Amino acid sequence: MKIKRLSASIYAGLTGVTLAFALSPSVYAQETDTPDAESDPSLERIAVVGARGAPRSVTSSPVPVDVFNEEDLEAVSFTDMNDVVRTLVPSYTVSREPISDGGTFIRPASLRGLPTDKTLVLVNSKRRHRAALVQTSGSGTQGPDLATIPTAAIGSVEVLRDGAAAQYGSDAIAGVMNFNLKNNSEGGSFSAEWGQYYEGDGDQLTLTGNKGFALGDDGFLSISAEYTDNEATSRGEQYCVSSFCLDKSNPNYDPNASYNAYLTDDFLAAAEAMGQESQGANVVQPWGQPNYESAKVFFNAGYVFSEAAELYAFGNYSESSGDGAFNYRNPTNSVNADIRLPSGETWNALEFFPGGFTPRFAGDITDYSLAGGVKGASGDLSYDFSARYGSNEISYSIWNTFNPSLGNESQTSFEPGDLVNEEMQLQADFVYDFDGYAFAFGLSYLDESYEIQEGEEASYTAGAYSQADPWGFCNDDGTATEAGSAIADLDCADSSDPVYTVMAVGSNGFPGYSPEFSGEYNRDSYAAYVDISGDITDSIFAQAALRYEDYSDFGSELVYKVAGIYQATDEIALRASYGTGFRAPTPGQQGTTNVATTFINSEPVAVGLFPASSDVAQALGASTLDPETSTNITFGLTADYGDFTFTADFYHIEIEDRFNAISTLEVSTDPTAGDEYDNYLALVAAGVSGAESIGGVRYFQNAFDTTTQGVDLVATYRLSSQYGDTTFSASYNYNDVEFDSDPSEVFNPENIYDFLNNTPNSRAILSARHNYDAWQVVARLNYYGENSNSDYNTNTEVLTIQDFDSEMLFDLEGSYLATESLRITVGVRNLFDTYPQYDEIEASNGRLYRSDSIVDWQGGYYYTKLEYTF
Repeated sequence: MKIKRLSASIYAGLTGVTLAFALSPSVYAQETDTPDAESDPSLERIAVVGARGAPRSVTSSPVPVDVFNEEDLEAVSFTDMNDVVRTLVPSYTVSREPISDGGTFIRPASLRGLPTDKTLVLVNSKRRHRAALVQTSGSGTQGPDLATIPTAAIGSVEVLRDGAAAQYGSDAIAGVMNFNLKNNSEGGSFSAEWGQYYEGDGDQLTLTGNKGFALGDDGFLSISAEYTDNEATSRGEQYCVSSFCLDKSNPNYDPNASYNAYLTDDFLAAAEAMGQESQGANVVQPWGQPNYESAKVFFNAGYVFSEAAELYAFGNYSESSGDGAFNYRNPTNSVNADIRLPSGETWNALEFFPGGFTPRFAGDITDYSLAGGVKGASGDLSYDFSARYGSNEISYSIWNTFNPSLGNESQTSFEPGDLVNEEMQLQADFVYDFDGYAFAFGLSYLDESYEIQEGEEASYTAGAYSQADPWGFCNDDGTATEAGSAIADLDCADSSDPVYTVMAVGSNGFPGYSPEFSGEYNRDSYAAYVDISGDITDSIFAQAALRYEDYSDFGSELVYKVAGIYQATDEIALRASYGTGFRAPTPGQQGTTNVATTFINSEPVAVGLFPASSDVAQALGASTLDPETSTNITFGLTADYGDFTFTADFYHIEIEDRFNAISTLEVSTDPTAGDEYDNYLALVAAGVSGAESIGGVRYFQNAFDTTTQGVDLVATYRLSSQYGDTTFSASYNYNDVEFDSDPSEVFNPENIYDFLNNTPNSRAILSARHNYDAWQVVARLNYYGENSNSDYNTNTEVLTIQDFDSEMLFDLEGSYLATESLRITVGVRNLFDTYPQYDEIEASNGRLYRSDSIVDWQGGYYYTKLEYTF
């Protein structure tokens, strides 16, 4: 069932912008401060990031930078900024991960094979605040959520593909992305887009708008808004595993299995109804994209109040809501086991859910920010004083489930808690020009907080059934007590009698945040930097940067960078850089706690993630966290022959004390289980509620050292003829990662193999955009190289590997400018309906494809779009 909880204020904001469109006088040209390089191929694309002082062209920059203007962004059929950047930059990847808690709604991404918390995100060259979600597996990423940035608000995007921590601060190990907001003082645009997958599901509606207003004669206010409504998809099959199968036509169905006793007509009807009513699908456990609805508003404003000074401000407010399925709980799973009520009668959750149940999980995300300042110049000194505040909050809810430890007294929907990330920063930047050199320096203060807000009590409380024989029906010697003797079918001598059933604690699927693991984590930091750049000779440009940062929780660090470019000929240049970096684990990564349900052999197992500093993790051998440090080396070549440009850049990134979650430490209440039992005792000693029902524990560590290296190739060719103008572009990334230390101390064989091989080493994007008269055609090829995945059997200690072939996905779009203001577009993504190979070693519970694959597995998608400019 689709959730729609967006506040009236958001709708009012959207309505207000739409009315502004309708009431404003129609004009054809939208004012821009920078000429469009696409409309005039002789104009170079200019990069702001990468070097202080005067902006430089892409081919004269000492470090690799991609610049995408508004027309480039409009040629991409996606509106989610993650997908837009993925389509334009081959070294940027993002995956769709259903049944991944908050990761279902805030998607994990990477640049150059490194998670996004190692990429600094800027808006208008100011740091963007992080999302509240800490990915609870793998790298534990906590970075900004690009999905909160609407494409309608963006005038251009710059992607610096080089470490820049010495220039811009912590996080800029893999690179920097800078999103420049539109700054129009008049005119505007409105668009409406609708699309659907070939499968007939996943309907998507997107409305966007932008309107510019003049603030007197010397100022502007640009307001942009976006509304998106995406329906869920289902790309799996009906639930069928060895222990329970709902599909009698499935080859894995066993007509002689004991589970057939459950497959009555009434049960099958109830399971079908549960799938349709609570999951919106014809299967009990759908695999696909979630329902998602969002509304976003951004503004950008500036006012020149003197020849030497300008006031500026920008900010955003957005609300989004998504919901997706968890794993199906069949009648044989432990959460559906019989228990004995105070009356002595047996009861199980099939009384609540007669067809089994699949929890439904939702996240409501509220994101807002405000930044402002004054910038100007006094003689040869330019300055920029700024302040910013940003907040991101996730409120979780879960339904179609229960708290097993409460038994028949449990409710079936819960509010398990909220996550909140807040940041406040003050900054002063200066650039002094002397003798052709730019000397930059600045100061920064950053205050950060991360809060885990307690869920409702029923979502985490340990009820009576969290321990055996809660009502005292049996004596220790296996005989019945006086109370138990009145129960006719009670057998205290039988350890399998329901009286001894121990049930899981908390809302099943996602237990709530308890007071013990709720709280706020704070820190502040100070930074100072110097940066000098300029032309050493007519053919050599060089820069050097030094940055000092001091964190209240991790101490201080000094990092540096040098870079330069040598113009060998008028067309060819050579460039290189060397730098060090530093990234302190975020307050969220230090404090996050999560207990989620994973499935092992189709049986639900609660796996807990605890802070490295917690008693739980310390009891299991965790060390306190330290910052990551890095060394970046790049060297490359640029070529500019007018209509043809080409860049090739090699990169080498060494990271020490890389941050990652360890492999799960298994937990068992069986005294003969060795280390697993010792882990259980450690949880009990640490006072963990419901330790008896936890099957595994993880925590974050400075796990190992790695080297990531590869090459980026980017080429563009423009062709003009009597048949129109065509732009060809090709970009390619090869990326490889290796361990520089022994990962076996924290990783099992499966995690070691997958860390190195799970993502394709090669990715390429080829595109052509042709304009003729009022027509435009865009064709794009997305290539993903070979990769492989593994599955490790802990019993047999056998590692099974599946190889995946390369994949090519084609996109095609055509548009027609019906009037000077109205454009009509139709297009197809994944034209040939290409899917990756089936997952043959880990697929379960109805899943067919690797859910963590960066290769899209939703199939072909067609859409139509109307755009109106005024």
